[in-house]
Amino acid sequence: MTRSNVERIAVIGGGSWGSALADVIARNGHDTTLWIYEQDLALEVAATHINSVYLPGIPLHPSLACTSSLGEALADRTLILLVTPVQVMRSVLAQAAAEIRPDALIVNASKGIELDSLMTVSRICAELLGEDVLARYVALSGPSFAREVASGLPTLIVAASRNEECARRVQWVLSNPSFRVYTNSDVSGVELGGAVKNVIAIAAGICDGLGFGHNARAALITRGLAEMNRLGQAMGAQAATFAGLAGMGDLVLTCTGDLSRNRSVGFKLGQGMRLVDILAEMRMVAEGVKTAESVYQLAVRLGVEMPIVEKVYQILHEDKPARQAVSELMSRDLKPET
Repeated sequence: MTRSNVERIAVIGGGSWGSALADVIARNGHDTTLWIYEQDLALEVAATHINSVYLPGIPLHPSLACTSSLGEALADRTLILLVTPVQVMRSVLAQAAAEIRPDALIVNASKGIELDSLMTVSRICAELLGEDVLARYVALSGPSFAREVASGLPTLIVAASRNEECARRVQWVLSNPSFRVYTNSDVSGVELGGAVKNVIAIAAGICDGLGFGHNARAALITRGLAEMNRLGQAMGAQAATFAGLAGMGDLVLTCTGDLSRNRSVGFKLGQGMRLVDILAEMRMVAEGVKTAESVYQLAVRLGVEMPIVEKVYQILHEDKPARQAVSELMSRDLKPET
């Protein structure tokens, strides 16, 4: 890589996924600064190049800079990678907007739908940064546990943009022999896949926690994919996207992998723990808990049938017993599969 090809990149969000992506980018030779909200953690990462809270035991690349100052992180950056929880994305962007270069590429790697507005991150960005940002906006998603990425294990994801040149630019910045990026033009489908899969993963965890076996989990993943597709079609997404890495790929990983925070929440619910106690034990955010409500409300608004999402919402937010919710799903009217 020549000096002229080096991008100046800010990664906004120092959780496990943000740290892993910042490490990948720094290892690829780019000038990379990671913004971490917690000042003490930012100082620790800057000094030790280990994120002991979110990626303990995994050394980050020595060239990776770290700061708790948004202004410092964003100064003259050509690419901004957003990796904060979706429910705080608006407040972070509002603080950051004045510091972002008007020509900077905006890339989002967070997965969810804002609860108050029912907006995806692309729409939040358009509202706060102007509609023209959508011409330089990229959605990043796919089956990717942060710890495996940071450990250099093979991972494949998708970069989606209405602007092919922007998608290819992100593909070039991130790709290396262990991290392969495909391009896509379906921003809506990639964003929705990343949001809905977290809700279905909670359902899969509930089934496992109840001891319902592999048959039930496989069926739930399949029907969850159908629900994802129905919502996507109603919002103008492409069906093919949900058969790819950002749909089926991410869904399978999150519903079956032991590193999935959302599946873990569901598993503990299935075992009888209360949601408030489960969340009190967690340092990292399980996006599916709040996304369950936003996806459910979005489905109601659009008239889209999403029975699994509805039951997860009822379990999480209306205290419906998990076993009763599964019983109600199994006793729905019989109908054709498609």
